[in-house]
Amino acid sequence: MENRDISRNELGGEEISRQYEYMARVRDFNAASGGTKLCYVETYGCQQNEADSENLRGMALEMGYGIADGPEGASLIVFNTCAVREHAEQRVFGNIGALLKYKRRDPSIVIALTGCMAGEEHVAQRIKKSFPYVSIVADSRCLWKFPELLFGVLVNGKREFAVGGSDVIAEGLPLHRNRAVKGWLPVMYGCDNFCSYCIVPYVRGRERSRKPESVEEQFRSMVGAGYRDITLLGQNVNSYGKNSRESFETDFPKLLRRLDSIPGDYLIRFMTSHPKDAGDELFDAMRDCSHVAPHLHLPFQSGSERILKLMNRGYTPEHYLELVRGIRERIPDIVLTSDVIVGFPGETEEDFVRTLELVEKVRFDALFTFIYSPRKGTRAAEMPNDTPAEEINRRFDRLVELQNSISAEKHAAYEGKTLRVLVDGKAENKPDGWLSSRTDGGRLVVFEGSEDLIGSFVRVKINGHTTWSLSGETV
Repeated sequence: MENRDISRNELGGEEISRQYEYMARVRDFNAASGGTKLCYVETYGCQQNEADSENLRGMALEMGYGIADGPEGASLIVFNTCAVREHAEQRVFGNIGALLKYKRRDPSIVIALTGCMAGEEHVAQRIKKSFPYVSIVADSRCLWKFPELLFGVLVNGKREFAVGGSDVIAEGLPLHRNRAVKGWLPVMYGCDNFCSYCIVPYVRGRERSRKPESVEEQFRSMVGAGYRDITLLGQNVNSYGKNSRESFETDFPKLLRRLDSIPGDYLIRFMTSHPKDAGDELFDAMRDCSHVAPHLHLPFQSGSERILKLMNRGYTPEHYLELVRGIRERIPDIVLTSDVIVGFPGETEEDFVRTLELVEKVRFDALFTFIYSPRKGTRAAEMPNDTPAEEINRRFDRLVELQNSISAEKHAAYEGKTLRVLVDGKAENKPDGWLSSRTDGGRLVVFEGSEDLIGSFVRVKINGHTTWSLSGETV
């Protein structure tokens, strides 16, 4: 594939200035209509969608909206969606249907569908035909022009569809983040891998990396604003900078070192890494950088070489195990997590056993496990898949049972140790007075303490565990 100059992907200042002009026009329109206008943004899917929603909320504030906690009372309702799994899509359609009652109550409400689902042609057509009260459909590549689309709806009353936009980078859009402890920072967008099961390259476009100067500027502002846990985002962060030429010389390990040199008390995380592009330079940077968390999320998807070829993953199980050995040689206490798909088309019992064997060898701290979900438009969706659903579910349960036993064993080994944790909020499903925190390696720790500790690093002695979390008391 021919390399592309990063400068050709970045929108010119005049396009962003144009959107700020539309933000001002919407603000004036809302002011003229009187009353307080609220915007509600509901996010589905990955951290990249969370980051996109931060831009949507930032633009909404710039347009004079307040931020609502729910759709009730909102004048602008945005569903920012995920297209990775069919179940998520059906859930979104159901929730869009539930919005009809608000539209009937107040016809002036504007309802928008954005994100990856909006990038699927069959979804856009279904919205157009079956959900006439949805006024805006804009995929992730067109989010930067949301103010222009909204202005067209408010002034002209027509529906706006922006699907299949150019693969661009829009710098300088307003942001509104919900948290002051953890934050998301996109460093690149899109994907060039075309795994046979994945819809992302079709709905988010081809890879394009942000300039390191832009990333550093935003990173510094986040550290200065008090963020203590910053996750660098990309569909494949290991290929950062590789889709450019001329003066763009920073790759991902260099970017980690550059950000690590910024003073402050914080952690750098990143996701997602692709095994075919991970290696010694990345692992050396993780070892050398004091702010980089000792946690690597490295999806392997299947332990069968045959299935990996069908998936178009670009590595073998043996190469994956070499990577695991490489990172553990440098960081012995590294926390390893991964993604795995069960029931990919053509997966046999022997293929699945290879997956169990790889899990046994690596002994991950945690796994994110998925049953294969066909995505229209991908190559895998055309592959025959005659394995009964009952058998796929049994395999899934076997995998979960194995990983749960490994996770419980690993968590038991923490008991008696004193760990540094970052307190990030109140603990869920616990009485008042319990706090939630994360170790440097990303393990969940709950303990009793004052809410004044939220946003701070503290030391906790571990005295209990479950399969999914640790518990302790402050030292």
